[in-house]
Formats: sequence, C-alpha cells, structure tokens
Amino acid sequence: MPIYSYQALKSGKEIIKGEVTASNLKDAREIIRKMGLVPTKILEYNETNTKKSNKISALSLNEKIDFISTLQILLTSGIPAVESLMFMEQEAAKKKIRNLSRILKTQIMGGSTFADTLARYPAVFGYIFIGLVKAGEEAGELEKTLGRIKDLLTKQANTKSKVIGTLMYPTFVVVLAFCITIVMLTFVFPAFKDMFEQQEKALPWITSMMINAGDYLKTYWYTIPIFIVAFIAFVYMVLNWKPARELLDKFVLKIPLINNLIMYSNYSNFMSVLSVSYDAGIPIVDCLHLAVITLTNSVLRTKIGGAIVKVQQGLQVSQALKSTKVMPKMLLFMVATGEQSGRLGDMLEKAVNFLDKTLDGIIDTITKMIEPIMLLVIGSIVLVMALALYLPLFQSYMQ
Repeated sequence: MPIYSYQALKSGKEIIKGEVTASNLKDAREIIRKMGLVPTKILEYNETNTKKSNKISALSLNEKIDFISTLQILLTSGIPAVESLMFMEQEAAKKKIRNLSRILKTQIMGGSTFADTLARYPAVFGYIFIGLVKAGEEAGELEKTLGRIKDLLTKQANTKSKVIGTLMYPTFVVVLAFCITIVMLTFVFPAFKDMFEQQEKALPWITSMMINAGDYLKTYWYTIPIFIVAFIAFVYMVLNWKPARELLDKFVLKIPLINNLIMYSNYSNFMSVLSVSYDAGIPIVDCLHLAVITLTNSVLRTKIGGAIVKVQQGLQVSQALKSTKVMPKMLLFMVATGEQSGRLGDMLEKAVNFLDKTLDGIIDTITKMIEPIMLLVIGSIVLVMALALYLPLFQSYMQ
C-alpha cells in the first residue's frame, strides 16, 4: 500500500506531521481523523521517495541504547507503541532516531507487529535484538523485554569501553614512538652525517644503518604513507578474510593473559544473552542460538556451536558445554547446579556477575602490566637512538 505524508492539527492548534499507510487518499484521511487529528495537507509518496524514506541508517551501540531507553519509558507509562514512536519522531534529539521512529511507526500503522517491523532490518538491529523483542511481544511483556535488552546493551557498551580504554594507552605510545623514530631518522641523523664522515674510523653498524635509513626516508618520503596504508589494509584483510581470521583466533588463545581477556569477554556476552533470552521465555535451544551469535572468536563459536547440536539431541546444557573443553569449570558448575535445582535463570544471572568480576580483574591486571612494558619499549628505542648518535663520538675521543 502507498504511504501518505500528512500535516494535521491536534486540539485545533498544534501542528503534527507524520505518515500513514492506506490504500487511497480517502482512507488515509479517515485514519488521520481516527487518530484525533484534523488533516490539513496529505501527499502521496512516489516509489522512489518511499524507498528512500524506508531506509534506516546504521545505529551505534549508544544510539540503540538511547532508542530503547526512551521507548521503554514511554511504553511503561502506558502510552501505545504508535504514539510513543510518534513522540520520538517529533522530539528525539538525534536525526537517526527520529527517522527510525518514523519508519517503524508507519509500518506498525500499516498492520505489522513491532517485532515483524524490526525483522525487516536485521543489519540494523541484529538477530539477538529481534529475537528477544519477538519473544517479549508474544509473551505480552514487551516493556520488560526492552528493559532487559537495554541492560544487556549497556553492559556490552561498558565492557567495550573498558577493553578500548585498556588498549588506548599502548596504541598511543606505539604511534608516538613511530612518529619520533621517523623524525629522528629524517632530520636528526642527516644533520650529523657530515660530522661523522670526517672521522677516519668506520662508523658503527648501528649508526650506518640509521643514517642510511634517514637518507632513504628523505629521498623516498612518500613510502611512509604507503607503508601506513598497506599496514592498515593488511590488518583489515586479516580481520575479514576467514582463513586468516581463524588462524589469528587460534593464535590469540595461546597468548597468556590475552587469551583470558578474549575468552572471558566472549563468555560474558554469551552468558548475558543466554540469561536475558531465557528470562524472556525463549526455549533453551533458541537461547543458545542467540547467545552463540555474540561470540567473536571463531574457535569458541565453532566449539560452542557444536554443543548446541548435542542439546538438540537431548543432552543437558551443562554436559554439552562441558564437551567443548573450552568453558571454565566454574561456569559449568553453576549451569549444572541451575539445571538440577530448577533455578537455571538465577544461576545464569550469577554466572554473568561472576564473569563480569573476573573480566574486570583481567583488565586491571593487563592495565598494570602495560605501563612497565611500554616503558621498556620506549627505553629500548631511546637506547638504540642514543647509541647510534654517541658511539661515533666515543670513537673520536678514544683516538
């Protein structure tokens, strides 16, 4: 059915703008009047404009949290979904959320459920979001489900910010060290070149290497941005090319401490989604399917994905996860206890809390270790540069 854009009066004075889906102009006018509005202008979208108007831009994690938080508050207050989305269309601070609210409102008014509307945009919302909303809508507790999703996304955002914050310092130090090295090679060593060449003795190998590198960079300076672009392209290829990504995922699980960071961050997301979806009333097999989507490490995703098949064949969740040989024993014990006592939901929630505390401890340990490692790296670079500059001077004094 065509979409009609309208302008109408509310309470005889407030101007309202929006869209409705109707078979013809007459029906569109009737729908608007049933909403308690007086239509003053109605225009039909053509096909091109309809496609453009139904396009939803990708949302960041924080934008999703803002959208869900506002919608949950409105729904909890007893405001119907359409009116809630209409309010967000008019009042939301961000243009993306206003556009999203408009599109969802229009499609719901056309007869779609909230979950079915979200399912048309899996690239924007993700299958976990859609699956949880569908379960909540079917159970008649959409507001509670949105609250669970908000808590889940907030937790993921906090974990992400902690990991990024931990990596920011070493990244900054490495970039700074790279820039200082380039400046030293390009400007400092060439300035000492003439003085060094006046010495009768051959230059130390480290000094010769630095001077040659400086000459090369001064002549072929354009290779620096080429190298940076090539390095970024290589990293992108490794992260997106499946065979290379699988090798990298296997490798990082063998690095002490880093493997714990990778595993526990994956387990934290896995158990969080498993807990939320189980509380929403989703069957346990479907809960596992939703939870396994959050696993970013291909090794863990493959092994735990195999455990889902065993659960489908009748094996208990704890036994199936134990067969993967990658799940921590504490988690297996908590899941098994929940199954035996009939309190799986409570134990999953406790497992999430246990993982969060463990992950915080791992991040704190890595943060404390990064500083001396970075000092060692910077000290090594300074030592190499100092040796390259002062060894020829020491040689001249000893003549």
